[in-house]
Amino acid sequence: MQKYNLIPCVFRLVSFILCLILISCTGNIKDTESVHAFIGQMVAKHRFDESELEDLFETVEIKQDILKKIASPSESLPWYKYRKIFLTDARIDAGVQFWQDNAAALAAVEQRYGVPAEIIVAIIGVETLFGKNTGNHRVIDALSTLAFAYPPRSKFFLGELENFLLLCRDEHINPAEPLGSYAGAMGLPQFMPSSFINYAVDFDDDNHRDIWRDNSDVIASIGNYFAKHHWQPGQAIAVPVTAKYKNYEPVLNNDLKPDLRLAELESLNLTTSRQLPLDSKVKLLSFEQPQGKELWAALDNFYVITRYNHSPLYAMAVYQLSLSILSKKGTFP
Repeated sequence: MQKYNLIPCVFRLVSFILCLILISCTGNIKDTESVHAFIGQMVAKHRFDESELEDLFETVEIKQDILKKIASPSESLPWYKYRKIFLTDARIDAGVQFWQDNAAALAAVEQRYGVPAEIIVAIIGVETLFGKNTGNHRVIDALSTLAFAYPPRSKFFLGELENFLLLCRDEHINPAEPLGSYAGAMGLPQFMPSSFINYAVDFDDDNHRDIWRDNSDVIASIGNYFAKHHWQPGQAIAVPVTAKYKNYEPVLNNDLKPDLRLAELESLNLTTSRQLPLDSKVKLLSFEQPQGKELWAALDNFYVITRYNHSPLYAMAVYQLSLSILSKKGTFP
């Protein structure tokens, strides 16, 4: 049995409780030492105006509902329940309509980056239902809540808060205005600020990377994200697997990177639903269904989808939605 050092856990718990006590007393975070330290860093490192940042953080509030939501993400659902959220007729029909409305941009982006149009459409469908659910939290509140009042991931969200302020300055956006998810993800593709800085594209050359209102920028930004994470054009994403026995169970683990040769699958009495290139490496994944486990062999492109959201449930939802949209679109003239 693995042993754990309880001292750091207790320290984080105490810190979290102290944060909540302080927040409940003040109603905001402007007077906390950690906020002053962050402002000082932004001034020293990036030459922000100190008084402007102080005025901004005067308006920032810690949101208790954000802390509750991050503690129970939908990825904790079993696959058969998670799938029902995204594989709906309404979402599939909306995907077909989005594709038809943005056919030129999707075709151009697929040509430039090698990412299939249906994958890009499915990402937008899963993330925001094609712009209908982009989030109703102020990004500055969401990122600040998680940076200053959620110790388990404080370091990550402090970095995202830093990047958010930088992108707002670069794009001439008032940082008090953008809305997003409870985790601070923004726009139709739900980019975190670091993803915006690294992957957002000004596809229509209007000097703005607009992932909120410009569909061509949205589509190109997702295509660029996948290309930079080594999407392989024309290669498979995932295929169903059948098993004769359960001797495959030891190779199931939480890592998502393909790690098994096809010969290794065969040695475990596993058979893929279609033939794959002999040099393929796959990741064996198990998805919970009401009647038992469903096995899939996930390839490199599936792994790329998990770089967008590090969940096999998410990646499988995107993949299956993309197939449904592509099939439905094929029935239209």
